Amino acid sequence: MNSLILKINSLKREISPLVEKRIEEFLEVQKSDSKRWFSELCFCILTANSSAELGIRIQKELGEKGFLTMSLEELREKLRSFGHRFYSKRAEYIVEARRYAESLKKIVTDLGEFSAREWLVKNVKGIGYKEASHFLRNVGYFNLAILDRHILSVLSEHGIIEKPKTLTRRRYLEIEGKMRDLAEKVDLSLGELDLYLWYMKTGKVLK
Repeated sequence: MNSLILKINSLKREISPLVEKRIEEFLEVQKSDSKRWFSELCFCILTANSSAELGIRIQKELGEKGFLTMSLEELREKLRSFGHRFYSKRAEYIVEARRYAESLKKIVTDLGEFSAREWLVKNVKGIGYKEASHFLRNVGYFNLAILDRHILSVLSEHGIIEKPKTLTRRRYLEIEGKMRDLAEKVDLSLGELDLYLWYMKTGKVLK
């Protein structure tokens, strides 16, 4: 862990303005309405087993209105045209999740981030712990770990975990606990730490 701590502290001097800018953007989303939050949920549905960059392109093209109003067939065709591998299923998940578009912000705000994550996993198809944590970070909640393949690789390479073949709820929470320990040692929230570790693998600070 010590070598990773040194790398993160070094990166702070290099990319902290980029990270801070992203955090400010997430806090701006938190102030917006439930429809904007729903767009962010759709983005996270799209990134599952895909890429953040593709999700960003689709979100930018469709906007809040597209996610809310396109027919299932229109949405399928749009996702297919972008080259999304799972265009049919993701379109179905987005259309099905529309039932929460108006109430999503209130549900999350009322529950708080930890209970909201459990609610999302249980109630929104296409959302697991990683996607729920990603969504909550992108709407301004910074105390959950987003355990995607890049993050798991960094933790594994530095001997903090053995890279899991599958992520059960129990294993997810165990690794999240190790991430929380690391975050405390480098004086970052889990949401900020994610951006630094992701940068180590990709050279980018995305959302």
